[in-house]
Amino acid sequence: MLKLAAFADEASYLVDEQIKAMKENGISLLEIRGVDGTNIADISVDKAKEVRKKLDDAGIKVWSLGSPYGKITLSDDFEKHLDSFKHGVELCEILGTNHIRMFSFYEAEGRKDEVFERLSVFAKEVKGTGIILCHENEKGIYGDIAKRCFEIHREFPEIKAVFDPANFIQSGQETKEAWEMLKPYVEYMHIKDALSDGAVVPAGCGVGNLPFLISQYKGNVLTVEPHLTVFKGFEKLEGDEKTKMGKYTYPDSLTAFKTACDAIKGIIGEE
Repeated sequence: MLKLAAFADEASYLVDEQIKAMKENGISLLEIRGVDGTNIADISVDKAKEVRKKLDDAGIKVWSLGSPYGKITLSDDFEKHLDSFKHGVELCEILGTNHIRMFSFYEAEGRKDEVFERLSVFAKEVKGTGIILCHENEKGIYGDIAKRCFEIHREFPEIKAVFDPANFIQSGQETKEAWEMLKPYVEYMHIKDALSDGAVVPAGCGVGNLPFLISQYKGNVLTVEPHLTVFKGFEKLEGDEKTKMGKYTYPDSLTAFKTACDAIKGIIGEE
């Protein structure tokens, strides 16, 4: 049975409000990214313990550390970044997760050897810990299209894939083709759809082939990542003005979050 996780920081930057939004939408797994306005990579051990208690009390578990590891350029200070990564490994134990979402570096075109050298360092750091590194196909990084993602997973089979359909669309990659190439490596999916121009829309409303992909998916967790357009002042618009804002524009973050949750529930057949 499929379970839903969520980037609940898209409902609110406050953890207490994230918990409330998750409970209202029937989601019990969190891909933790923003914590009371601070990125997960930057919170202290004490803060992580505080958050863990709140989540435990609410019956919510952390599915994955939605980290920014690998989301730097190859010219940035890698040693400093590696220290942050090691801190993230410690946070995983405190928060009770064995997944880390990560990336494969910006400004990396033609620099495969450097990318792989850094990925090998990440892989060595978690060897024997039980932590699974999960590479997300982010626009603009080395692994932004299926071919280069495949190169990563072939070289590092211990690094699994987070399959994000919208990111592939924004990188000019057809999602069914990407799926056929990467499906043996997929650990879980980010539920994010997009139109051909790259605009993010609710699951099933874009060209990402979400119903097909989910029907082929053999895992058991899908992470809702809304990324939907929230327009400040939306509620003050009237008639034609509101129509011009587009079909997929929302008055506030909570509405956008609920819309994203409802869309995937509709695809997988949940009420």
